[in-house]
Amino acid sequence: MKTSRIAWLIVLFMAGVAVSHAEVHTNALNRDPLVREAFQHFYDMDYPAAIERFQRVHQAHPNDPQATALLLDAEIFQELYRQDLLDTTFYANDGFLTGHHATREDPTTRDKIFALADEAVHEADERISHNPRDVDALYARGWARALRCTYVAMVERGFASGFRLANKAKDDAQKALQIDPDYVDANLVTGVYEYVVGALPLPFKFFIGFAGISGSKKTGMAMLHDAGERGIASSVEARTVITLFLRREAKYREAIEVVRTLEAQYPRNYLFALEEANLRKDAGEGMVAVDAYRKVVASAERPGYYASARLELAYFGLGDALRGQRHFKEAAEAYEQAGYTQNVGPELKVRSMLAAGQCRDLNGERDVAKRDYQMAIDAGPSTSRADQARKYLKAPYSGA
Repeated sequence: MKTSRIAWLIVLFMAGVAVSHAEVHTNALNRDPLVREAFQHFYDMDYPAAIERFQRVHQAHPNDPQATALLLDAEIFQELYRQDLLDTTFYANDGFLTGHHATREDPTTRDKIFALADEAVHEADERISHNPRDVDALYARGWARALRCTYVAMVERGFASGFRLANKAKDDAQKALQIDPDYVDANLVTGVYEYVVGALPLPFKFFIGFAGISGSKKTGMAMLHDAGERGIASSVEARTVITLFLRREAKYREAIEVVRTLEAQYPRNYLFALEEANLRKDAGEGMVAVDAYRKVVASAERPGYYASARLELAYFGLGDALRGQRHFKEAAEAYEQAGYTQNVGPELKVRSMLAAGQCRDLNGERDVAKRDYQMAIDAGPSTSRADQARKYLKAPYSGA
């Protein structure tokens, strides 16, 4: 996205003016005052407050798949955040697809999420059976399927089943756009599908049974930019996804420009502030990135500044930034703070303690390194990183 366009978006958002919706169609529920209020809490990451309001919307609109999908969205992202699975460093390379990872699925939460997803699809099916051109129902069904796919892929690591859901979600969103090209929110699901399938390594396509199915990164990014600029229910999500995809492509300056539009709109969103620090680290900004992480931590320590701040994510990023500057002792301490944080997710704990052990080895602290490796193994014994930790228990990590 051109710098001039980004600057214009920042001006609009800071002025509190929405990008022109005159030519954009959407479900009327997306403009409901209670829905907008719920989304404000959602993007401030106050998930309990958002869920309480979406539950009221859900109760007030029985048999409406959009109302059900709104509640499903909040429930899923609350759970992903609880498990530290909204850390974009986890998805910025293909190791996410190929490694064995540690997650701690809560069956009660899973059942609630799947029940809401089934409910939304059933409600949409009922409406589509009476009117196959019901754009609102098609969009809601596609969105619900995409949300369920997100949970299945990120928590259960069920990539084959997840991509089958994604394919159905894309079909729904694509049909909605064919019926109404101005239903811009549907660009989100279709754009993500196009980009992800276009970016998948060929061996992985064979593995999940997607050989021969094509996608286009260029087309996907164009659709996401449209949703980011003009979408009503999808603008924030589209720009968030854009930053992740730009990060994967090492286009860090462009990604920083996009994430700063999100920070301007939602300054109390912990993950948007954290993402700017992540991007500055990946861009090789060295101590500027270190300072950015420390600023995030300082803000999180201000009472009430963030509704919810999982500091282990910032400490892990800080460790990475310090490690990149060869400040191995400080990096190890930051990683250990991440790993020792109360209620840290198992995946992040394994990653943190493995990295801490490596930095302790590089700093000549072999006994402490061995302790950290053992903690990584204990946190996720069947993971790929635990296998690495076992290797370094036998012989010190040398950086090779």
